[in-house]
Amino acid sequence: MTPAGPVTDESPAKKRGFSRRGLLSLAGAGGAGAAAGIAAGLLGHDTIAAAAAPAEHPDGVIPFHGERQAGITTPAQDRLHMAAFDITTEDRAALVQLLKDWTAAAEAMTAGRTTGATGAVDGPYDAPPEDTGEALDLAAGKLTLTFGFGASLFEKDGKPRFGLAGKRPDALIDLPHFPGDDLEPGRSNGDIVVQACADDPQVAVHAIRNLARIGFGKARVRWSQLGFGRTSSTSRAQQTPRNLFGFKDGTANPKAEDKELLAEHVWASAGKRAGEAWMAGGSYLVARRIRMHIEIWDRTSLGEQEGLIGRTKGSGAPLSGGEEFTAPDFAIKGKDGEPLMPMDSHVRLAHPSQNHGVRMLRRGYNYTDGSDGLGHLDAGLFFIAFVKDPRTHYVPMQMAMAKGDTLALEYLKHTGSGLFAVPPGTKPGGFIGEGLFA
Repeated sequence: MTPAGPVTDESPAKKRGFSRRGLLSLAGAGGAGAAAGIAAGLLGHDTIAAAAAPAEHPDGVIPFHGERQAGITTPAQDRLHMAAFDITTEDRAALVQLLKDWTAAAEAMTAGRTTGATGAVDGPYDAPPEDTGEALDLAAGKLTLTFGFGASLFEKDGKPRFGLAGKRPDALIDLPHFPGDDLEPGRSNGDIVVQACADDPQVAVHAIRNLARIGFGKARVRWSQLGFGRTSSTSRAQQTPRNLFGFKDGTANPKAEDKELLAEHVWASAGKRAGEAWMAGGSYLVARRIRMHIEIWDRTSLGEQEGLIGRTKGSGAPLSGGEEFTAPDFAIKGKDGEPLMPMDSHVRLAHPSQNHGVRMLRRGYNYTDGSDGLGHLDAGLFFIAFVKDPRTHYVPMQMAMAKGDTLALEYLKHTGSGLFAVPPGTKPGGFIGEGLFA
């Protein structure tokens, strides 16, 4: 990788002749890769003492059981199918049984097996199969299923549900309306969310489909989202991927090896109240459907694009110089006295130094959902982040970016939103969220 530094008068950027407030003649030029983020920032890479790399799973099976749920620090898979469910029963026992049934199905599917006792083809000929069958003959595909609980599971219309009064964590807030939000109710919130990630899209779709089948009569799908092409790396063994704006995404994402960072910024504590103890060791999942104005971006000059992001498109180096993982220097100014890292650039506004040091673990995906009927692609980023506490680790950053990030103001539109409490992992014989119902 070729190191990158401030662009000279003879640089390729200068020769292109584009300018963004005089920035481009002094911006950083690139080597071989790129890095940018869309909703939580593409930051410089701090050197962290790392533990051993995550274990490989050559058989494609990632264990379902464990201290924490899989699908958080698990090396990000290639495909996503996420769905939020509304619970239609008001019977606590029925909800608990549903969670037990979902746990059994998740154990089977993540191990590459079919659901139920008889699966897709071995049951009675005159009865519906216990598995839909589209994953027959497919490997486990590194499938992970991660479950979270929305605020509406605890109370609805001001009334407690399922005997969970006092169990809603203080951190499970109703997210504020951020400037520029254009949220669709049918794409937001939900009682329970399930994140299915796999390297095979059919495996991920099969998982959500069968959970919906099992939940019939007790739960219904509120919204779902398919995602392709991960937009972050959660292990140092993974390369930094690209988003639909063509920039690499997630350069400075905390990695599974960064145990201290994860403890500080991702894993939730037991809270201050006895009713919150069930969340110890869990996390909070923020989901945001972010539509990108692809056609406008595609008519924007390269110099403008790099200035909006704060990184080069080729190498991902910060415009202050260096390579992809070089920490950005916000103090460096160009010949015109303007910062090489623009004041409204995405990288500057999302950097920990501008946000009281907080970070988040992102594992979002690109999406394309056809067109909007006007000839415009309905495409963008399905942003997913896991945080210790959304009140400190998400809301302040998103509020600042919604107000001052030109990228967000002119090229992005948030159309879906949700916040979910993700409990810790389960033990063999237990069920998802068991501590909540203890």
